[in-house]
This record gives sequence, structure tokens and C-alpha cells, in this order.
Amino acid sequence: MHVVAVLALDGALPFELSLPGQVFGAAGQADGHPHYEVRVCAQGRAVTTPPEYGAFRLTAPYGLDAAAEADTVIVPGHSGFLDPAPAPVREVLRTAADRGARIASLCIGAFTLAATGLLDGQRATTHWQYADELARRHPGIEVDSGALFIDNGSLATSAGIAAGLDLCLHLVRRDLGSGVAAATARRTVMPLQRDGGQAQFIEHPVPEDRSTSLRPTLTWMERNLHRPLTLAEIAGHAAMSIRSLNRRFRAQTGSTPLQWLLRARVDLARELLETTELSIGQIADRTGLGTPATLRHHFHRTLDTTPLAYRRTFRRSA
Repeated sequence: MHVVAVLALDGALPFELSLPGQVFGAAGQADGHPHYEVRVCAQGRAVTTPPEYGAFRLTAPYGLDAAAEADTVIVPGHSGFLDPAPAPVREVLRTAADRGARIASLCIGAFTLAATGLLDGQRATTHWQYADELARRHPGIEVDSGALFIDNGSLATSAGIAAGLDLCLHLVRRDLGSGVAAATARRTVMPLQRDGGQAQFIEHPVPEDRSTSLRPTLTWMERNLHRPLTLAEIAGHAAMSIRSLNRRFRAQTGSTPLQWLLRARVDLARELLETTELSIGQIADRTGLGTPATLRHHFHRTLDTTPLAYRRTFRRSA
């Protein structure tokens, strides 16, 4: 039987800690044949969860040493993920990797895995909110903030909490085939594979600093997304040259004026898909993207999904 060890670090996030057992346990129920033995392993065999997520003390049946002998080791996130990873945890993960175990991190658990050096030279992901910090701390890792999960074979990483479900389900499919994975997805009431990546969940707010010289222009651009806007027209509204406009935009928004404009149009399309029954053609017109084909092109390029798939996922009641 395939042994899955789930590392329970102090400050463990409760949902992430229980998530692997839910998926791997459901895989056994899917066809009536247990395939996995899930072991929760904690240093000192006890951890406390963060108060903001509902504090409770958890007693684990296994110590950290049991994780070194597992076939798969899962590293959930914990509240102290930005602190140095404990030496015993790093040692256990390296020992498991040396034995040929598969190691996967959930969400911000990527920071603990990265501390071992095992992800150096690899492509990896984590929650989009902390992707830049992961890249800053570990420049040897190719951090992809857009992926829901990344499977490098013996090492895998996932994005936010729900993406941990996607990754665990993917591992079931890898181990047992698409039939068992599909049955597991049905038992856990989740899609076998979600469309798109993290980009569709990332918020891109307008800078809130009212003193910035670009704020009036950004607001004006947002109010005129429905019509064509040229670089010269934007520069004219900002009362500066195109060269100065580009420089100010990069300094204050991290992008060019036209890149910011396109992103704002896609964000407006997201809002209209979520909150209205407008057709794709009507949304293309209202966002200044012109045609349904242009909307679909930029939507897929930006969010790695289609407008209709996005609407099915995020549609809200009026």
C-alpha cells in the first residue's frame, strides 16, 4: 500500500492538514479498494493550529521520522512559513527525497520545501500573494505564479488552498489512472480538472495613493474602457509626453499604459461575466475589446481560460 505522510508543523492550517487524507481516502472509497495509508506526522506528535483559523491542539499518531519512510510526503502550509524551517523538518524531507519519495507542497508549504534546497533549478508555484517573496528568497527556483499546480515528477507544488485539492487529485490520477481519479472527484464533489490557472483569482486594484500624479488618468481610463484609447490620448490627458507617461506608468503600476489598459479591460470583462447576463459580443463591446474573438484571445492569454468557462465558475446571482 502506498504510504502518504502529511507533515503537521506547529501553526498548521487546519484545512490543508486534512485535505490530503480527504482526497487519498476518497480514492480508496471510489472503487472499494484502499490504495493509500495516510499518516499524519508531527514533531513531538502534537501541534496547535492558528487562532485565526480556529485554534485547537492536534495529537498525531506518528512522529516526523515516519515521514522519512513514506512513499509520498505532503507539506501543508503553516502560520510560521516565513520563519526558518526547523532543521528536523528539512532533514526528514531530504532523507525522504534521497530514498526516492515523492514530495508535494500545498500552498505556502512551498517555503518549507524550498528551504531544503530540493526545489533549486526546478519550476514551482505557491499562493500568488507570496510568489514574489518565494522568488526573492530562493532565486534558484523558477517561480510560476500563474499555475494551479506544477508536477516535476518527484517534486510537486500547488497554489492556494483549493489548488491543493487539484494537486492531490492529480497525484491520484497519476498513481491509479483517470477512472479512479474521476470517481474520486465525484466523491469529493469537485471537477477532475479546473480550467485556467491562478491568474483568474488574482486581484489587480488601482493604486490607492490619491497623491500620485497618475491617479486621475487611471480613473479616466477606467471610465473610458468602452472606447478606443491611444497612447497619445492617454498622454494628453496626463499632460505629459508619451516618454514621460511610459516612465511614470512603470514606476507607479509596474506596467506600460497599454498593458494596464488591457488588464483593466479584461478585469471589467470578468466583472460583467460574473454579474450580468450580457452576451460575449456585448461584453466585448462594453470593454473596448471590439469582437468576441478579441475578447476570447486576450482572456485566454491573460487568465488561461475562456470567458464561458470563467462565467460557469464565478457567476454570481444578481
